[in-house]
Amino acid sequence: MTEIAPGLILRGPRPRLAEFRFAAFDMDSTLIAIECIDEIAALAGVGEQVAAITEAAMRGEITDFRESLRRRLALLAGQPESLLERVLRERLRFNPGARELCTALKAAGLKLGLVSGGFTHFTRFVAAELGMDFVRANELEVVDGRLTGRVRLQAWGDVVDGEQKRLFLLEHCERLGCSPQQAMAVGDGANDLPMMGAAGLSVAFHAKPRVREQARVSIESGGLERLLEALDIA
Repeated sequence: MTEIAPGLILRGPRPRLAEFRFAAFDMDSTLIAIECIDEIAALAGVGEQVAAITEAAMRGEITDFRESLRRRLALLAGQPESLLERVLRERLRFNPGARELCTALKAAGLKLGLVSGGFTHFTRFVAAELGMDFVRANELEVVDGRLTGRVRLQAWGDVVDGEQKRLFLLEHCERLGCSPQQAMAVGDGANDLPMMGAAGLSVAFHAKPRVREQARVSIESGGLERLLEALDIA
């Protein structure tokens, strides 16, 4: 383990950017500066209860992501769908360096994927802003303009958990005709570890201790663009 610059940790040799063809990103607290479900809950008046479950799940104390999501969504049942647009309009902010990193990776020829345990209402916006090629996220069920506290079944499944993130990375590597060793995975929480473990380059961004310890690159200060400092871009 080497601190190659203040707040930037690299384990092993410096990877060559030219070796990679795909980069998969988590969204909440990675590409954007918020946890969307926590912000929805705050507007709904149940912020403390939901945030406590989110934090425990990200630390790995609740190991079943599906269960943690079920518990949080149950607290939002009956809330108006309009809360989603308020969070998007009033509270969603990109993390520093997100745009710069995605632009640089696309310029280097990589395809980009966004895979999130969050919600399609937000991933659609983020993906469009950052030029993502592939997206997978949970679709909230809405009936008569109100959240039901459940997610909809989609072609790939119903809940994006850690295993689904790993499958997303592997499926899109196969689609692109590249090895998982030619993929990088960027995240911050415990449910990102399966895809990070499957990728040739695992990147932790301002992550929980368990995630930092297992990542090959750990960005512990500054923005996402600092990943470029850890890469051989020649």
